[in-house]
Amino acid sequence: MPAEPTTVPVVLCFSGHDPSGGAGIQADIEALASHGCFATTAITTLTVQDSHNVHEFSALPAEFVLKQARAVLADMPVEAFKIGMLGSADNARAIAGLLAEYPKLPVVLDPVLAAGGGTRVDSEELIAVIREQLLPRTTICTPNGEEARRLTGKTALEDCAKELIQLGCGYVLITGGHEATPAVLNTLYSSQDKPDTFSYTRLPALYHGSGCTLAASIAGLMALKLPIEQVVSEAMNYTWESLANGYVLGEGQHYPNRFFWFGDEDVEEEDWSGEGY
Repeated sequence: MPAEPTTVPVVLCFSGHDPSGGAGIQADIEALASHGCFATTAITTLTVQDSHNVHEFSALPAEFVLKQARAVLADMPVEAFKIGMLGSADNARAIAGLLAEYPKLPVVLDPVLAAGGGTRVDSEELIAVIREQLLPRTTICTPNGEEARRLTGKTALEDCAKELIQLGCGYVLITGGHEATPAVLNTLYSSQDKPDTFSYTRLPALYHGSGCTLAASIAGLMALKLPIEQVVSEAMNYTWESLANGYVLGEGQHYPNRFFWFGDEDVEEEDWSGEGY
């Protein structure tokens, strides 16, 4: 007899492949598994990168990206989408068109415009497609301050968030890891409520894949049907713990330990509420 379908929430991730394992698809898979979700993947971009930087990248053809996604969607009950590195404007257009076919599913957009080491992976055309076609289909966008400014051309982060929401995004979570503040200040914006700022202790190292970890965590928790405020809080706390317990594997940035909880019988969800990020 065939096996009965499981109830594990399925998330479809559009991301790049990082051969060093710190960011992109591998980060998505680990973060989603940590939240009890199953990650399915549509690779958008192949990269040459290490713990220092992205040295080269090649976007896959948009038609092939769609074929990967449609194979999953035809076979499994996807509960949420997570979008990371797009690689090209063509990929962004293709994914936006696909999302239009699934208007009830939540979409988490991590607008990867540059690698942690500084290499730019965007273009003016890509930014235009994100603004015009992807943001109107996005439930929550998770840019860092630099990405928010790049997407909007504005300086003040509150102004950036207002414009992103005006472009159609439901929520905007701007992270403060790149800002010159003693603590990391992450702020959640929406069109209905006042901004909600979360303060986290700034860790001493730089981390490879922190943004991917956060966005994938949000997608997984949204697939679990949790309220948005709980989703954001738990995802940020989980991400900070992953960084605080991170690895030194190469000669560049540190790597998140997304399975920091493994083997610790005393760790529960509420333990992820410590100060930090």
